[in-house]
Amino acid sequence: MKLLSFGEVLWDIYPDKKHIGGAPFNVAAHFSKLGGNSYMLSAVGSDELGNETQKKLRELNINTDFVTVSKKPTGTCLVTLNEQQIPSYNLMKDVAWDYIKCDKETKDFNIFYFGTLALRSENNYLLLERLLNTQTFEDIFVDVNIRPPFYSEESILFALEKSTLLKISTEELPVIREALNLLNLTNHNQFAKKLSALYPKLKCLILTDGANGSYAFDYTSKKNYYCPALQTTPISTVGAGDSFSAGFLYQYLNKKSLPFCLEYATKIAGFVVAHLEAIPDYDVEIFK
Repeated sequence: MKLLSFGEVLWDIYPDKKHIGGAPFNVAAHFSKLGGNSYMLSAVGSDELGNETQKKLRELNINTDFVTVSKKPTGTCLVTLNEQQIPSYNLMKDVAWDYIKCDKETKDFNIFYFGTLALRSENNYLLLERLLNTQTFEDIFVDVNIRPPFYSEESILFALEKSTLLKISTEELPVIREALNLLNLTNHNQFAKKLSALYPKLKCLILTDGANGSYAFDYTSKKNYYCPALQTTPISTVGAGDSFSAGFLYQYLNKKSLPFCLEYATKIAGFVVAHLEAIPDYDVEIFK
């Protein structure tokens, strides 16, 4: 099982520490920890953080064949947590991952992953458009992962158009509905049905609703599924959604049922929420 994860790899900088992160990196790391074969398509700087990034990628068994070195600095993000442990992000601009390059052919990947944040630069937008128009992937998983102000209606519609598997959080739904001119569709089932009509390539829509659980809409079988969230004491939600994506994808590629994929993803996300790190140590056996 091979995953090619496109986009930002950066360092989350806290007042007293730093952690490597970025949604595409987090997904690749968890996918590898679960037993998959992860590749990053990104860029780092020729600086200390860039060297540390490359070392961390290797430690986590993430293939770096598609990671290039840029003259721009390695990406960073200043993170603060409120009283409810919800993160806010101050993303640095004009950094290495805004200038991703890919001169190699991307062969035999089961899943291509991306989100809208990496599309904030014209370079990445054009590269991604070229890759998805010229290369073939079994599935394209999009986590829209909206990070104001680094998104546009154009980037959202592009992401929706290219996806075969789509993940949206309920916090992001109003932005998606506005981009699609569907503000009147507040019912999840109605929205999912309309989305399928607009984008017939979609096989599955995943809606995550934090402590309220998650939903999967299977457009092949026309069935809908719900999974409650784990009851846990949250320490930090940083990376929880990314671990959910990785867990879902891993079991999806193992041909498991959508209810099983949701349940497995929920277990991993619940574990991550109970830890400060986006990629805490764990034994995959605990999720069985």
